[in-house]
Amino acid sequence: MENPILDLVIIGGGPTGINCGISAHKAGLRFKIIEKGVLVNSLFHFPANMTFFSTSKLLEIGDIPFISHTDKPTRKEALEYYRRIVTSYQLPVQLYETVIGCETQEIGYVIRTNKATYHTKAIVIASGFYDIPNLMNVPGEELPKVKHYYDEAHHYIGQKVLVIGAANSACDVALETWQKGAKVTMAVRSPELYERVKYWILPNIKNRIKEGSITAHFNTIVKEIKSDSVILYNETQGQFSIENDFVLAMTGYRPDYSLLKLIGIQIKDDEYQTPVFNEDTLETSLKNVFIAGVVNGGLKTNRLFIENTRHHGDVIVGQLS
Repeated sequence: MENPILDLVIIGGGPTGINCGISAHKAGLRFKIIEKGVLVNSLFHFPANMTFFSTSKLLEIGDIPFISHTDKPTRKEALEYYRRIVTSYQLPVQLYETVIGCETQEIGYVIRTNKATYHTKAIVIASGFYDIPNLMNVPGEELPKVKHYYDEAHHYIGQKVLVIGAANSACDVALETWQKGAKVTMAVRSPELYERVKYWILPNIKNRIKEGSITAHFNTIVKEIKSDSVILYNETQGQFSIENDFVLAMTGYRPDYSLLKLIGIQIKDDEYQTPVFNEDTLETSLKNVFIAGVVNGGLKTNRLFIENTRHHGDVIVGQLS
């Protein structure tokens, strides 16, 4: 039997997708949330011992309190919080479903996934940006020793680790692996660390570099990654090699532009490749197709967060209602 026509399909089962689902539930809409991985897939792939920069209060959605043991919640607490929200609201989340096609029809859209076909009047894309890393595109980047997602420090005890990057993640990873006994080197493209690194991290990493506990090469790029070494380059030293066991490339992430193009979302031809949408209504150039959450910032991934996009669900459902 063919699926009934839905009022809304939400693509993305992260905090924003869940929040949009809550708004749809409260409005009595018929909807589905489609997630290509696990529930809150991006948060699940955060470092095992990660602590959020935001307070639990700023992360709350759906009028459900976020209780954490400290002011800033952990990854484990966040996973449990969002699981509890989905259970409490009985949100219809379809996990491990990947969107493979989207077509227009007389009353809306047909969305095809690897498991099902959905007919819907409206679409919300809440796909985030943490699924696709910014690659360096250098020889050897495909080696198993190269990680674009940091897990935990235990793997790197006693190992020679190169951390690539200058922002929060790179500094945090460099400190944590060094504290657990890794020999840490940093490769930074810019002349200095990112000035907006969190205030409790920046002095610590600067002091470790100053005292020589962590070696940092500034104005430096990676030229090649080998099984037991890494080739670096800067104007001062030229091309040089360091011994290496692991490369932790904290080079940031980008939205899934292939999904956006599949749906038909226009992308600005600018520095940040920002999706085209109405800032007030969040509607794209396609009728009743909306974009929500951190993906709205395009490549400028430090502009939008969970806490300052919590209203997106109500804005979108308000348009549909």
